Amino acid sequence: MSVPARQIRARYSADTITVYQAYPPQIALPAVAAGRFVAPFKRDRMTWIKPSFLWMMYRCGWAMKPGQERVLSVDITREGFEWALARACLSHYERDLHGDKTTWARQLKTSPVRVQWDPERSLQLKALPYRSLQVGLSGEAVDRYVDDWMVAVTDITPMVHRVRELLHSGDEQAAEAQLPVEDVYPLPDQIAAGLNARPDVTHRQSARATART
Repeated sequence: MSVPARQIRARYSADTITVYQAYPPQIALPAVAAGRFVAPFKRDRMTWIKPSFLWMMYRCGWAMKPGQERVLSVDITREGFEWALARACLSHYERDLHGDKTTWARQLKTSPVRVQWDPERSLQLKALPYRSLQVGLSGEAVDRYVDDWMVAVTDITPMVHRVRELLHSGDEQAAEAQLPVEDVYPLPDQIAAGLNARPDVTHRQSARATART
């Protein structure tokens, strides 16, 4: 299978898409109980959501890093997700997209959403030769995320620990079987252009091999 350099892969339905976040218990547990983020979650800080489960595992170290001990699976509306992407600015300047740095800097300052493309991760959390999207929400976007877009908040930490234990025992096949299935997310052309989601192919492999690489 050909994998474009920049492509969103996610678990999604006709109406929702799943993103991941990791927090300490004092933020995560009240959010699960309420079905949305509540205090001590702070809306005045940028919050990053990640459609890639394995990139989240790389970021939180399989829920072992301090302050990231609980991993949340957050189902949000696709309408909200695409609202965010349509108003997003890349966190770094790209000449073929922005034209000049002044235009990019102005957009970065005023946009409520920041996005960046980081190397996707394998089951062993090694960098892969193609990218995964991270989405940073601030201001109005955070309010919409919490108040309007959230459909369900689930604590998946036990599953995360189970996968980690299987990996440590050397049973990669069983660990891989626990991973959420992520498919290519169908971005509207205008949004894809704004994210500079380029169609150039950098890697060719099977979907399951993605996790094992």
